[in-house]
Amino acid sequence: MAQLWGGRFTKETDKLVYNFNASISFDQKFYKQDMEGSIAHVKMLGKQGILTEKEMQDIVDCLKEILKEVEGGKLIITDEYEDIHSFVEAKLIDRLGDTGKKLHTGRSRNDQVALDMRLYTRQEVLHTDKLVKELLETILKIMEENTETIMPGFTHLQKAQPITLAHHMGAYFEMFRRDRLRLQDIFQRMNYCPLGSGALAGTTYPLDREYTAELLGFYGPTLNSMDGVSDRDYLIEFLSALSTIMMHLSRFSEEVIIWNSNEYQFVEIDDAYSTGSSIMPQKKNPDIAELVRGKTGRVYGALMSLLTTMKGIPLAYNKDMQEDKELSFDAMDTAKGCLALFKGMLATMKFNKEKMHDSANKGFTNATDAADYLVNHGVPFRDAHGIVGRIVLYCLDKKIAIDDMSLDELKAICPVFEEDIYEAISMETCVNKRLTVGAPGKDAMEKVIALHKEYLAKDWQDELNLPEEA
Repeated sequence: MAQLWGGRFTKETDKLVYNFNASISFDQKFYKQDMEGSIAHVKMLGKQGILTEKEMQDIVDCLKEILKEVEGGKLIITDEYEDIHSFVEAKLIDRLGDTGKKLHTGRSRNDQVALDMRLYTRQEVLHTDKLVKELLETILKIMEENTETIMPGFTHLQKAQPITLAHHMGAYFEMFRRDRLRLQDIFQRMNYCPLGSGALAGTTYPLDREYTAELLGFYGPTLNSMDGVSDRDYLIEFLSALSTIMMHLSRFSEEVIIWNSNEYQFVEIDDAYSTGSSIMPQKKNPDIAELVRGKTGRVYGALMSLLTTMKGIPLAYNKDMQEDKELSFDAMDTAKGCLALFKGMLATMKFNKEKMHDSANKGFTNATDAADYLVNHGVPFRDAHGIVGRIVLYCLDKKIAIDDMSLDELKAICPVFEEDIYEAISMETCVNKRLTVGAPGKDAMEKVIALHKEYLAKDWQDELNLPEEA
């Protein structure tokens, strides 16, 4: 078919060149945003008297009809069109004739695609934020139910000190809460409308860019037309935020994989979120966690691809920027899928509380508390550290825990020990006497949980004033 830009050319584009240049195979993903943007643009043209009231209304009605037919499957977007903009405009002209040709008045494909990508990304930011919030709600539920579920805390993948499952989950709550703050920050910075920037230098038509921005739920228009068509910072920021979300999911997945192993047996993953082996009937594999961990690199790749694409582009628009879409769309879909699946896996996961407690007890996680006991009885810390180190060696040789030693055995190593040592180094005491803000003690955790509940009861999206179409 004839190109929208074909007037300057005297012969057809080579087929290979056309296919290489075309973006319809992936930019059809934002057909809705393209038509919403066109509707707002045409309403502004009508308000400004650039189009008559009838022309404006005919185009708006026809665009809504086309949108309805595409969403209902009656109208199929095909690759005979170069891009989604060409498809929409061609269908409009087919139905309205010369009136349809007026759609593009005062607009370039440069600011049109900049708008479409921004509208689409804005929607994805909001959707991703909702999924992260749902994951936070799942994590908080586990925290509420497990303030007394003792487990080992780790450093270097070695048992270090006793904590609770609530405390461990609380660390991930903090991570994903920061992710939501990043998404909110991105939204606030990106929510400005590039439409009206033209190809790069604005237009001679008396456009009302503030009105267009208002119709589309933006805070206002972008303030430089060259930046308006060439800015993809918001997309880079979003891909960076998605990469951080995926990194957090990957760390969490790694722990689920370890906890699910035969050696740990801390968790049992629901059958719906695991698979078996084609040859080993005893296997129950943590496939969702492994795939989330694996797909993290895929999202990183999209970020690095766009950073690389943008690093050498002079102002203003260049065709390289068409490469902002395919991998970005994939990264957005990947992150959303991972968030939804991980939340489902976590919500149905069973925790083996007895195994967790036993693991903490047998891992000398109360060794620091034994040293603190000696310090509180007048032994210098460095000496106490050495004494408890000898106790650990003794227990390793005997294959027992510190709690299993008799008072006589303890006194043989250090006469300062008394009967109250057993209460001082019990797992419950070790955890619950840690009551500083952020520590795993039950009282401290309950205060944090109350703050988290208060946080989740409010939603920054409730304060937005976006049009229904967005």
